[in-house]
Amino acid sequence: MHVDFQGLAAGLAVGLGVIGPGLGIGILTAKSSEAIGRNPDAAGAIRTNMILGAALAEGLGILSFVLGILLWTKIV
Repeated sequence: MHVDFQGLAAGLAVGLGVIGPGLGIGILTAKSSEAIGRNPDAAGAIRTNMILGAALAEGLGILSFVLGILLWTKIV
Protein backbone atom coordinates (compact mmCIF):
# COMPACT_ATOMS: atom_id res chain seq x y z
CA MET A 1 0.00 0.00 0.00
CA HIS A 2 1.31 3.44 -0.83
CA VAL A 3 2.50 5.38 2.22
CA ASP A 4 0.32 8.40 1.45
CA PHE A 5 -2.87 6.36 1.58
CA GLN A 6 -1.94 4.30 4.63
CA GLY A 7 -3.41 6.73 7.16
CA LEU A 8 -6.47 7.32 5.00
CA ALA A 9 -7.16 3.60 4.71
CA ALA A 10 -6.76 3.06 8.45
CA GLY A 11 -8.99 6.01 9.28
CA LEU A 12 -11.71 4.93 6.87
CA ALA A 13 -11.58 1.34 8.13
CA VAL A 14 -12.15 2.47 11.69
CA GLY A 15 -14.55 5.33 10.94
CA LEU A 16 -16.83 3.45 8.59
CA GLY A 17 -16.53 0.24 10.57
CA VAL A 18 -18.05 1.69 13.73
CA ILE A 19 -21.03 3.40 12.08
CA GLY A 20 -23.10 0.21 11.86
CA PRO A 21 -22.44 -1.03 15.39
CA GLY A 22 -23.04 2.46 16.79
CA LEU A 23 -26.41 2.76 15.08
CA GLY A 24 -27.28 -0.80 16.03
CA ILE A 25 -26.54 -0.29 19.71
CA GLY A 26 -28.53 2.95 19.72
CA ILE A 27 -31.58 1.34 18.14
CA LEU A 28 -31.23 -1.70 20.41
CA THR A 29 -31.18 0.46 23.53
CA ALA A 30 -34.15 2.55 22.39
CA LYS A 31 -36.30 -0.46 21.58
CA SER A 32 -35.33 -2.24 24.79
CA SER A 33 -36.29 0.82 26.83
CA GLU A 34 -39.64 0.94 25.03
CA ALA A 35 -40.22 -2.75 25.69
CA ILE A 36 -39.38 -2.41 29.39
CA GLY A 37 -41.72 0.59 29.60
CA ARG A 38 -44.58 -1.43 28.08
CA ASN A 39 -43.94 -4.58 30.12
CA PRO A 40 -41.93 -3.95 33.32
CA ASP A 41 -42.37 -7.56 34.45
CA ALA A 42 -40.15 -8.77 31.59
CA ALA A 43 -37.36 -6.29 32.34
CA GLY A 44 -34.86 -8.97 33.38
CA ALA A 45 -35.17 -11.00 30.19
CA ILE A 46 -35.19 -7.92 27.98
CA ARG A 47 -32.12 -6.48 29.70
CA THR A 48 -30.23 -9.77 29.33
CA ASN A 49 -30.97 -9.95 25.61
CA MET A 50 -30.06 -6.28 25.19
CA ILE A 51 -26.66 -6.72 26.83
CA LEU A 52 -25.93 -9.80 24.71
CA GLY A 53 -26.90 -8.00 21.50
CA ALA A 54 -24.86 -4.92 22.42
CA ALA A 55 -21.82 -7.08 23.13
CA LEU A 56 -22.09 -8.77 19.74
CA ALA A 57 -22.51 -5.44 17.95
CA GLU A 58 -19.61 -3.90 19.85
CA GLY A 59 -17.44 -6.83 18.76
CA LEU A 60 -17.76 -5.62 15.18
CA GLY A 61 -16.62 -2.15 16.19
CA ILE A 62 -13.60 -3.56 18.00
CA LEU A 63 -12.80 -5.72 14.97
CA SER A 64 -12.78 -2.67 12.68
CA PHE A 65 -10.54 -0.85 15.17
CA VAL A 66 -8.06 -3.74 15.12
CA LEU A 67 -8.18 -3.78 11.32
CA GLY A 68 -7.38 -0.06 11.29
CA ILE A 69 -4.38 -0.63 13.53
CA LEU A 70 -3.19 -3.47 11.31
CA LEU A 71 -3.50 -1.29 8.23
CA TRP A 72 -1.66 1.56 9.94
CA THR A 73 1.26 -0.68 10.96
CA LYS A 74 1.41 -2.37 7.52
CA ILE A 75 0.74 -5.87 8.87
CA VAL A 76 -2.10 -6.54 6.42
